[in-house]
Amino acid sequence: MARGKWSDVLLLAVLFACLWRPLAAGGAPGGGSKARVHLRSSKYVHYQQEYRRNLLANGLGLTPPMGWNSWNHFSCTVNETIIRETADALVSTGLSKLGYEYVNIDDCWAEIARDYDGNLVAKSTTFPSGIKALADYVHSKGLKLGIYSDAGYFTCSKAMPGSLGREEQDAKTFAAWGIDYLKYDNCNNGGTKPTVRYPVMTRALMKAGRPIFFSICEWGDLHPALWGAKLGNSWRTTQDISDTWDSMVSRADLNEPYAELARPGGWNDPDMLEIGNGGMTTNEYVVHFSIWAISKAPLLLGCDIRNMTKDTMEIISNKEVIAVNQDPLGIQAKKVRNEGDQEVWAGPLTGYRHAVLLLNRGTYRYTVIAHWDDIGLPLNTVVEARDIWEHKTLEKTFVQNITATIDGHSCKMYILKPVS
Repeated sequence: MARGKWSDVLLLAVLFACLWRPLAAGGAPGGGSKARVHLRSSKYVHYQQEYRRNLLANGLGLTPPMGWNSWNHFSCTVNETIIRETADALVSTGLSKLGYEYVNIDDCWAEIARDYDGNLVAKSTTFPSGIKALADYVHSKGLKLGIYSDAGYFTCSKAMPGSLGREEQDAKTFAAWGIDYLKYDNCNNGGTKPTVRYPVMTRALMKAGRPIFFSICEWGDLHPALWGAKLGNSWRTTQDISDTWDSMVSRADLNEPYAELARPGGWNDPDMLEIGNGGMTTNEYVVHFSIWAISKAPLLLGCDIRNMTKDTMEIISNKEVIAVNQDPLGIQAKKVRNEGDQEVWAGPLTGYRHAVLLLNRGTYRYTVIAHWDDIGLPLNTVVEARDIWEHKTLEKTFVQNITATIDGHSCKMYILKPVS
């Protein structure tokens, strides 16, 4: 290898050492004076700027987004009353204080025809006050408003225009309305590759004058996890979820291979949550929330939160599980052992802790074992285990492994903390 290339590699190694050390200690990239290296090299500055440009271009998504989206429950029947009442419910239930801050309108909010100047127009029958007034209301609650468009000529419903060819105009419209989040779908695109279409909206949003979280909804067709970090804050790795066990676990499986590509500023997205919509059991919904949390997936509720059951509220308001999802280290867990229907998912957290999910995908009761060498802990490490669904620290300590006997379609979730 030529000397110039070796120097480039060395500079990259120094940069990643500077970034990794504070992350491992729970800090932000570049944080912590001990990890700072003062180099005068212009190449170092270039790599540092490239890192920030790729991951933190708009400063958003340092942890996975949390909030609500209209599609899973309301589909095309969404209206401004539902949006206002949902914002009210996020506040009154206390969910907003837990981090659920985005109120996202999905498809079908606009008229099929643009106005005389080519601008998108809110549908008069369902959003008569307009989107700007709705954004003002949501913002008055201390929340953020999200909206939907498509990298095609029409959206997936074909009930409203897409933004293909109108990216800059629409981005400016969204910014003028006070939009905080854009879900950008992939339908009716004329056959053009997403790697051609999505960067156009990225550039448009960067020029719009307002930070807008950019959710790339490409369905995983062209592996957006491989290129999404330069363009957006999250990227769909799967087709749409439905409210069934098989659909939910299959989305988790499709999302998991891209774990190493998730990071602060850019997240793998296995689609929105179905908890509370009635198609799964309580235990299955606990699994759903656990996998999404440990996978650092966006936690976007998809039920009618104005009318939730006690079980639904208990699941989605679990502060300890949410803390795993929002841990600033930002490392997505991986499936570290897979023995038939028995699985172990694990990933590191700040403070030298590990989140561990023991999952029984079968229908019968099974014993699941998590081994330290699978998780990434030294074999003789003694750990304290906290069951974060039972909200209790187990009385005994553990070394080499932790075991649980688990009902079918159920899980156990622990935080392991080394004590010696």
